[in-house]
Amino acid sequence: MLRMSRAASASRAQVWFDGLGDWSWPGQALRTPEVLPPPWVPAYPPATGGYAAGQRDALGRRAPAARALPAVLLAGAAALGATLALHGQVSLARLVGARSASAGALSAHGRPAALAQRFSLQPLPVLTPVSRDAAGSAIEHASFPSVSVHGRGGFLVYLPPGYSPARRYPVLYLLHGNEQLAVEFLAQGDLQGELDRLIAAGRVPPMIAVMPEGGHGAINWRNLGPQRWESYVVEVQELIDRMLPTIPERDARAIAGDSMGAYGAMNVTLANPYRFGVVESWLGFFDGLQAQLRSDEPVIRKLGLTAFVYGAAQDHIASPEEDAPFAAALRAAGADAASAIYPGEHNMLTVHEHLAAQLLLIGRVFSEAEHRRHA
Repeated sequence: MLRMSRAASASRAQVWFDGLGDWSWPGQALRTPEVLPPPWVPAYPPATGGYAAGQRDALGRRAPAARALPAVLLAGAAALGATLALHGQVSLARLVGARSASAGALSAHGRPAALAQRFSLQPLPVLTPVSRDAAGSAIEHASFPSVSVHGRGGFLVYLPPGYSPARRYPVLYLLHGNEQLAVEFLAQGDLQGELDRLIAAGRVPPMIAVMPEGGHGAINWRNLGPQRWESYVVEVQELIDRMLPTIPERDARAIAGDSMGAYGAMNVTLANPYRFGVVESWLGFFDGLQAQLRSDEPVIRKLGLTAFVYGAAQDHIASPEEDAPFAAALRAAGADAASAIYPGEHNMLTVHEHLAAQLLLIGRVFSEAEHRRHA
């Protein structure tokens, strides 16, 4: 579970890693010189005007000075929860039970053919407008009968300023943490505001962001017994490619998440190596993923993979000591991977502090891929 903090960490120190042998715990002497972050990452993402401790509410939530998340968004999430409760569906985790399609043979596009075919038969859900901000970006919501969890699924979508069905967009998928809602990326993380600012400044290309609504509890976004949350993420991805003007290519898809969602992002990427070209883990863990990574090495070496994983120095839930070794394992498998430990705790405050930097990495990969497509 992600716990909210009311004040930013006082320390601005950070430790960057480049391999298994050159990292140290913050405050200890480095065995080798500090590895500086790549030039596209700010040395330390600056705090925004709404970040001062005096501008946070009683729950520790940030209140941006420029704009507040429209109340209708939170009201819509509450209404959705009430609707599920009325039908005896308090959480999506209670709606599991479907057997997902076997991965089986790959299609010509590198997708598991049976899985893609099964999802392609679904009727398309309708996106419902939720809010639009002053910059012109929109938040919309869709609900659908999920074949992966045998119940209602749903997702929130960020559509960038100037969005047009005549243009194709890369897509970022975001997986929320344990006991969170997908709306946390908007309410606490200010994803909409950060993307608006970066797109307006020309620092990232216009992109779509999708926030699947998962079940409550430690689902870890994986297929385990009757729970098919990994397949559910793929199901949402397939629906998005059919519903919206996306660039339906691996190098135009990124996936990230916080805490349990960070584990989920890495798990979904490694279990579906032909689907995502960028993966980021924010305050995550990597239990049991090493074997899958080793089996993916031929695909990663052939197609590439960009990865960034980070932990928080004061995190007592997901150990930051796991990040550097796992980044090194990703590099050994052929990925372009880096890791960091930032000051902070296991909460959305830490996620927001570094959101712009993580979006810059994703935007850089999307831009380079677009350049290659038009070269």
